Amino acid sequence: MWRVSGEKGLEGPAGVDHSERGGAVLLDGAAAVPSPRAEEPERPSWRGALERFGHRPTDRAGTAERLAPPMPDGPGVTPDRVPPSPLLLRLGVRLPDALWSWLCRWAGWLGPLVVALFAGVLRFSGLGGPHSMIFDETYYAKDAYSLWQVGYETSWPDDANGKILSPVQSIPFRTDPSYIVHPPVGKWVIGLGEQLFGMNPFGWRFAVAVLGTLSVLMVARIGRRLFRSTLLGTVAGLLLAVDGLHFVMSRSALLDLVVMFWCLAAFGFLLLDRDRTRALIARRLEHTPGGDWLFLGWRPYRLAAGVCIGLTLATKWSGMWVLVVFWLLGALWDTGARRLAGARHPVRGALWDSVLAGVVLFVVTISVYVASWAGWFASSTEPGKGGYGRDWALHRGGLSPEHIGGVRMPFQVDLTWVPDALRSLWHYHATMWDFHVGLTSPHTYQSNPWSWLVVGRPVSFFYESPKLGQSGCTVNECAAEVLGIGTPLLWWLGLVALLYCLYRSVLRADWRAGAIVLGLAAGYAPWFLYQERTIFLFYAVIFVPFLVLAVTMMLGALIGPATASRDRRVIGGTAAGLLVLMVMWNFLYFLPIYTGQTIPMDDWRARMWLNSWI
Repeated sequence: MWRVSGEKGLEGPAGVDHSERGGAVLLDGAAAVPSPRAEEPERPSWRGALERFGHRPTDRAGTAERLAPPMPDGPGVTPDRVPPSPLLLRLGVRLPDALWSWLCRWAGWLGPLVVALFAGVLRFSGLGGPHSMIFDETYYAKDAYSLWQVGYETSWPDDANGKILSPVQSIPFRTDPSYIVHPPVGKWVIGLGEQLFGMNPFGWRFAVAVLGTLSVLMVARIGRRLFRSTLLGTVAGLLLAVDGLHFVMSRSALLDLVVMFWCLAAFGFLLLDRDRTRALIARRLEHTPGGDWLFLGWRPYRLAAGVCIGLTLATKWSGMWVLVVFWLLGALWDTGARRLAGARHPVRGALWDSVLAGVVLFVVTISVYVASWAGWFASSTEPGKGGYGRDWALHRGGLSPEHIGGVRMPFQVDLTWVPDALRSLWHYHATMWDFHVGLTSPHTYQSNPWSWLVVGRPVSFFYESPKLGQSGCTVNECAAEVLGIGTPLLWWLGLVALLYCLYRSVLRADWRAGAIVLGLAAGYAPWFLYQERTIFLFYAVIFVPFLVLAVTMMLGALIGPATASRDRRVIGGTAAGLLVLMVMWNFLYFLPIYTGQTIPMDDWRARMWLNSWI
């Protein structure tokens, strides 16, 4: 099957086209070859001189094709019959025509599903160990149980952990409310696994492991759509599957993996919205040239993105920054589409869409957030018998806050007319805000966000030092640890990849690199505003998918454009493959300290590459 790649920066099936314009003809299953060209007019002498030094100009695709470039093989794209692969034929392999055509048609799903299955096996193997409440599971596992029982978080006795984890289990559940500082969605998710499999480590980790596995599939599909390459999408999914931090967080009942999942889902829906909107503009150009439209119609994917942003915010408040950055990303994409379509005033046209989209995103996000507190709203207003603070505004008049976010308001208004439940929730949130901004208590494993990308200070979720004969220890001294740390080689490679993406986004106006940088910034940059706050490296899991996409884009550049020579692509592909293998080896080397395996102390020390990891 022949296909013309036409969008600026469009990829071949095994690499990224880094020319300013597409124009290579790709033969599925074989190396890319230049497309046949019509006889060209006489060229300037300077162009001929550049070509002698290896410059290869490419053809400019039509506007419609640049707006909506073709996807790789998949349903609706691949014909019913696909010619045999020349590469497999050279290797002496010929698959039945029907099987080969089916594989080509579903290649866009087969690769991502395989790496997602690989990720799932890793994440669910031994999920119930360690048999303990590791790190903040001591809060969220019990809060999740309470939510599913009475709709709000309750207090637990000091000896609750021991009774829950005892071989003869008892659950000392009480109904008196507990003060909590995070919204409920992540705990609803954790509690779902507890309802299915019981109040035990496997139960409270199950749903998070499901989201971790699904996020690998999502990254593979997002990478495929972003780079227009099934191979690179599959590589992105594989790299996420073997990232240590993502792996550890997928096996822990904490909130941050849930935050990452909804943030990634929102990005995926925005990407779908981008492709759908540009295809709509391309169709409109057939009838009305110019691209000056005030309204692009119903945008269901953007609404879905708003729901996911709302769920992000309803898991942790860091979702506020996701809302702002993703709205900006959508506005930039709309402006670029209108400019490419030839709009006389692309910014003005996109402004209408962006203002409307911003209002819709905000309303949807806040609506989802408020709805997530349904259990708290439904609880009793009788003191001590409902959610924490549920009765605060009962029979209480009041004015609007004197300070909001530390800023003194110029005036106050009477808010007695606002329903008691909403005023109580607002007051509760004010106390939560004060807690978060004032959290400066020192912690052994806290870290500064400047150190995150170099994995300077990981978090020990669980640690034991068994002696000979204890917990499978076969030497005098052993160690068993669950260390929340990214795969070091992947993260250090990610530093280089981010520099590459910054170059591509700023100097080459590459929208894909810009999207990756903004997606990473949404989860990373806000923490620099709170450097005095007690924060941890595992918060960084929210931007790990974008770090992986940056590495994948750099690997595509290493492989080379579709128009590169065979030798260039062989060398580049070999180098890229070796880098992926090194990352996989690094993950397997650290696997014992990701899963809490009992290993000799000398083996544990060998894995402490930096003193700050201890």
